[in-house]
Amino acid sequence: MALFSRRPAATPAETPEGASVDATSVDDAVVADATSDVDAAASQPSEVADDEPDFDAVVGISMSSFQGLGAPAPAANGSAEPSGNDGVDTPPRSGLQDNGPLVTALAKLPERPEPAELLQVARQLLQGHLFLRVKGNAKRMLAEGENIPLAITTIGEKQYVLVYSGVAALRASLAADGATDTSAMAQPAQAVLRFLLSGTYAGLIVDPASAPARAMLSRELIAQMMEQADPEFSIKKLLAARRTESTPDDVVAAIPSSRLWIAVNKPDGSDQVGVAEARTVDGDRLIEVFTHPIEIAALGRGDRPAPVTGAQLGAALRADPGLAGILIDPAGPWIRLDREDLAPLMVEAPGDGD
Repeated sequence: MALFSRRPAATPAETPEGASVDATSVDDAVVADATSDVDAAASQPSEVADDEPDFDAVVGISMSSFQGLGAPAPAANGSAEPSGNDGVDTPPRSGLQDNGPLVTALAKLPERPEPAELLQVARQLLQGHLFLRVKGNAKRMLAEGENIPLAITTIGEKQYVLVYSGVAALRASLAADGATDTSAMAQPAQAVLRFLLSGTYAGLIVDPASAPARAMLSRELIAQMMEQADPEFSIKKLLAARRTESTPDDVVAAIPSSRLWIAVNKPDGSDQVGVAEARTVDGDRLIEVFTHPIEIAALGRGDRPAPVTGAQLGAALRADPGLAGILIDPAGPWIRLDREDLAPLMVEAPGDGD
């Protein structure tokens, strides 16, 4: 496996396997004229009487009875914690946590985002959690076995699921529609995306009342993203969660059973395919490893994804003592794993040296 370090000028990002990205943000007039609606099990969402949704009633409950969203809600500190080991700079807060990486990506959107800018939002939808608005008290409805009325909007003949990155976006939505009796529900992002694909929704709108920090993503793009994603989202969940001393060991333990990719390309004037490396300011060489092909596309370097296994990463590290380790998802949230961390992967299995 040849390794090289490359940082060419950015080129237009490609979407996973040619999936299209809607290159426009949600138009104010479209949102204002859209018909508020709900799925077949729901009625129109509304706003609480005071100035904040009833988060306390819904965070942390199991959602096994909710429209096929079978995963438990994230812990109260479920967003990524800023540290020297990730790419998130959202300050920590007590209680309910925003989806920090998604908030950051949305905040960078201009009024009319380009496809490459929307890719940054799309990739952050694959980790952490999203918030949903529900008419009434979600905890009570779950306890009584009722269906959950989710907020959606109808644009023309298409229905879009409305999701939120955090408390500020929810407040903006409540202020915009002036409804009452709303609660909020935190759900793992991948569970929300699976729910969307299980119905006939045309896509989703993120933070609809937070222009320009909002985005519309098509069903086609979401379907392609989910098809290529690791089924368990094991490493993405670890990278989006609050970091602890055990996080590096947990990530290494998850590598053998996870779907991972490396970025490959042919350097100019060479017939040999190389694997992208990162170099630190101290000169350390790190193999760049990715949890999803969209992470490679979002870098805009023109690289192509190639699947890689834990065994192959271990073999590459054994073969090249000059490699200091790996860097997972360099666009963030990221984690660096050094050779010491990766020792379990570097153990040569019987027959590997034949």
